[in-house]
Amino acid sequence: MMNYRVENLNELLETLKGEGVEVMDEIQKVEEGKFGWIMDLEGNKIELWEPNDKAFL
Repeated sequence: MMNYRVENLNELLETLKGEGVEVMDEIQKVEEGKFGWIMDLEGNKIELWEPNDKAFL
């Protein structure tokens, strides 16, 4: 699985969903930040991470 750091997970997922990307419905909130997932055209799961600490970005 690939993992990308993002700045605004909720906004990005809404934008991707509007573009027809398969967005997994669950957003997981943990100490390190928020995680969301999408599927690429080949069925690979891609993880999107919005870290809590801006030093991670």
